[in-house]
Amino acid sequence: MEKSFIDLIKDAGIIGAGGAGFPTHVKLNAKVKTVIVNGAECEPLLKVDQQLMDKKADEILYALNKVVDETESEVGIIALKGKYKSAINTLNSKIKDYPKLQLFMLENFYPAGDEQILVYEVTNKIVPEGGIPLNVGVIVINVETLLNVYNAINGIPVTEKYLTITGEVKNPITVKVPIGISIEEAIEIAGGRSIKDFCVIDGGPMMGKIVEDIQSPIKKNTKGLIVLKKEHKIVQSKIKSIQATIRDARIACCQCSLCTEVCPRHLLGHKIEPSKIMRIASYGKTCSTEISPTNTFLCSECAICEQACIMGLQPWRLNKFFKGELSKNGIRNPHNRIPEKADEFRRYRKFPVERLKQRLDINKYNSDSLLEEKEYDFQKVTILRSQHIGAKAEPIVKIGDKVQKGDLIGEISDGKLGAKIHASIDGIIKEITDESIVIVK
Repeated sequence: MEKSFIDLIKDAGIIGAGGAGFPTHVKLNAKVKTVIVNGAECEPLLKVDQQLMDKKADEILYALNKVVDETESEVGIIALKGKYKSAINTLNSKIKDYPKLQLFMLENFYPAGDEQILVYEVTNKIVPEGGIPLNVGVIVINVETLLNVYNAINGIPVTEKYLTITGEVKNPITVKVPIGISIEEAIEIAGGRSIKDFCVIDGGPMMGKIVEDIQSPIKKNTKGLIVLKKEHKIVQSKIKSIQATIRDARIACCQCSLCTEVCPRHLLGHKIEPSKIMRIASYGKTCSTEISPTNTFLCSECAICEQACIMGLQPWRLNKFFKGELSKNGIRNPHNRIPEKADEFRRYRKFPVERLKQRLDINKYNSDSLLEEKEYDFQKVTILRSQHIGAKAEPIVKIGDKVQKGDLIGEISDGKLGAKIHASIDGIIKEITDESIVIVK
């Protein structure tokens, strides 16, 4: 019996290739009016998606057209920045074969890739507070996720990952690697680090996380690795303690409201005002009848407020802290307003990426590295059982089993949200733990 489209995606173990890693078979099991491909890649330095749109245009367009048909959408829109000239030229030369597909050019601002911002830019629809694009009849899908959909249609599961490796490395590169190799091994592909005292950012410079252990494995949603000096301002911002953040907010916040004026979600009309949340540090309250600590649930943690602040404060980190404390106490987001319109000055308050790169002091790392698809011979991979939102994959192999690249090694438990995992190299199952499955050649 022929498998359904959703089953093919489920069997391939596809999750969002960037961000939180939501299982794609669940996301695409819907009927919508519009499918938007998130090709914004708004985090500075990352280049995976723009390069894939250029080099893998045929596969991406085919997969998008299939998604449009399966979701009964009226249109599929690839939203990418106007500065991605090579990708635009390639897509334009091929998209004429797909009547339901079109391109949408975005300005070069941050965070154009936030899915709620993207939906508004493309459709002029505002996603409700605390909502998702599906609430306004839209599905947003990542470029590399679409490439994985194409592979799934052809019976190929997710075993490899494209990522940009840059910063203080000898040869910045965008490369395809097996899922489960260590972060250190990935950095070695880029010639290794060029400094001794370093930190690695997993993701982009704005929303990426500090890597605690460079022996930790590459995941399905790893998008980039940025090697920086420990004293770099990006690293110092990310390792700053919440105690220091609260102390500085109490001492230095002058209530200029610049953080609120550039907040992307606030500019959509959502009731998030970082400047008023900052008052909690000093006064223990927001001093407002309209804004309470629960409004922090509306923060996307894009961190642009920190770059706008004249005192270098971190409203986003305070928001994240309050969200965590509220959740610990069983309090969930109560906000679900549907704004009538976006802020009338929104178009003047978009934060240009070029200015952002200057503020972050990362212009020197903005290389023109090309996409490389060389095959590498790795002797060991550690496949995490949880690389996604939802429950861990349950092992269906045992120690000593021989596996080939692409073999299923972890299954989704009945009735649970999750994603299957597969062997990314040929080898033998060496170890099975609560966290991972280790394969060696």
